[in-house]
Amino acid sequence: MMSFLRQRAFASLISLILLIVAVFFLSRLTGDPAALYLPSEASEEMRHQFREIHGLNDPVAVQFGRYVWDLLHLDFGDSVRRARPAFDVVTEAFMWTLQLAVITMTLVTVAAIVVGSMAAFRVGGFFDRIASLTSLIGASAPDFWVGIVAIVVFSVGLGWLPTSGTGSVWHWVLPIGVLFIRPFGLIVQVVRGSMITALSSAYVKTARAKGVKTRPIIFVHALRNAMLPVITVIGDQAAALLNGAVVIETIFGFPGVGKLMIDSILQRDFNVVLAAIMITAIAIFIMNLLIDMAYALLDPRIRY
Repeated sequence: MMSFLRQRAFASLISLILLIVAVFFLSRLTGDPAALYLPSEASEEMRHQFREIHGLNDPVAVQFGRYVWDLLHLDFGDSVRRARPAFDVVTEAFMWTLQLAVITMTLVTVAAIVVGSMAAFRVGGFFDRIASLTSLIGASAPDFWVGIVAIVVFSVGLGWLPTSGTGSVWHWVLPIGVLFIRPFGLIVQVVRGSMITALSSAYVKTARAKGVKTRPIIFVHALRNAMLPVITVIGDQAAALLNGAVVIETIFGFPGVGKLMIDSILQRDFNVVLAAIMITAIAIFIMNLLIDMAYALLDPRIRY
């Protein structure tokens, strides 16, 4: 187990290093921050002084070396736009995204496993048809369209829910509801397909012949062996949310890391961009290790 996890951790670390290098140099291609933050009538001397203060006059290689050194000391520098440590700005936004992702994926996982498993138990039945149709529609629905329609119907039309902000529980209903639909549809389809295979296996038929009840057959005997592809999809969807549900955060004015990253790129706030990507990448790195651990626990063959 530990050897397997070390190999996976090393592979993820290489990816993390390549990501840091790529993002640092690509972010420098977005333009000169002095042209954005200083007025158009600012003199060249003022622009030079601005770049000097923020270390932008140094060669790119020197800037990268300084960034790596600061990174090793968990120092991401200050946000040019907000005059605050970039780490604090990103951490504050990331906690909002993390809460949104955890709540959404918890609800999605529980609901999708139950619905997909029950649909697979009687393939072609009424419940299976409804579940399949609903999940296909959900997996195909674009987030931005669902979000806009949800605002028009529930906020503007009916006046039931607020359109933006995080002030109360009701502010979370629309973002979570919209983010719920697509991963729910995808995971239900995977659970259903995987469970159909598991329920047709010999050990399940033996359990039925012995008179084991329906619920243990589905959720004890079959589900464990059907979970490997399901965990993969759950991990992919969780990573997408941790990366920041950019469209949904923008539509609903949610102060998450996705919206912060887009704003910082447009504002050429390099330190915030790099800090956001680094913190998000580390979170996904940890999540991937947890998924690998789940693989190894569910299927001992993977450990070898």
